[in-house]
Amino acid sequence: MSQIEKKSFFNELKKSPSFNSYLSSPYKSIKHSTYFHSYDHFFNQFRNKEITFVEIGVLDGGSLFMWRDYFGSKARVIGVDLNPEANKWKAEGFEIFIGNQSDENFWKKFSDKVGPIDIVLDDGGHTYEQQIITTECLLDTIKDGGMILIEDTHTSYMDGFGPRKKSFIKYTKNLIDLINMRFSIFNNKRSEKRIWSIEIVESMVAFKINRTASNLISERTKNNGKSESSEDYRHFSNTPIRELQKFAARNLNTFKYIPFAKLIFTFIKNRLINRKFKAGKYFK
Repeated sequence: MSQIEKKSFFNELKKSPSFNSYLSSPYKSIKHSTYFHSYDHFFNQFRNKEITFVEIGVLDGGSLFMWRDYFGSKARVIGVDLNPEANKWKAEGFEIFIGNQSDENFWKKFSDKVGPIDIVLDDGGHTYEQQIITTECLLDTIKDGGMILIEDTHTSYMDGFGPRKKSFIKYTKNLIDLINMRFSIFNNKRSEKRIWSIEIVESMVAFKINRTASNLISERTKNNGKSESSEDYRHFSNTPIRELQKFAARNLNTFKYIPFAKLIFTFIKNRLINRKFKAGKYFK
């Protein structure tokens, strides 16, 4: 990046309220340049309101002052850290809790003491275990309209933070599947109803809470508008797959007595589906 480009980029960053709060902090803090637009996107609605904000990972203190400036004097800013030295920030009016974010018992005591929370920002140790346990333990403490924001999620693609097959992003993908299991034709017992939505930006995952919306029953509805009885083009063509399905349905009783019939049918159907699937090239 040239000097001109760097100057332009910095000038653009100076428009960010969170970046200006970051610069104004009297103590050290380290943040990636791409994070500030994300902070503004997720947190702007909470500024100058009576909220409870929790940040995990606050040892040097810079981010505590950053968030106090950003959210305003009405905000209750709480810091969590593993190092007892972070207790020194209590003298500056911050609530500080010392504990291991991988410890479920710590979070139980923390939640009992703190009560309902609007925002949790996890900037702790970034291991998969820490990120997952923190999320699981704090989901039920988040107020409606609030969120848990896990940052530095790029560690899910790096060594040294836990078993890659059980990374935080793998955990997130599993939650996406379970949220979609709320749809009416699926088994809702397997669904995820604590989280209303998941939003992902570079290096961050936000779990947003709306308990009313998360627990709505998924039912097909119709309005009172006039029907034109238009043909549904989704079923316009008698594709080989649909013909195969019709054939299987007509001969269901016969197939029951043929060894491996279901397995053979599934194999043929999947071959036909894969052969006709034109979007395969977009899977890398």
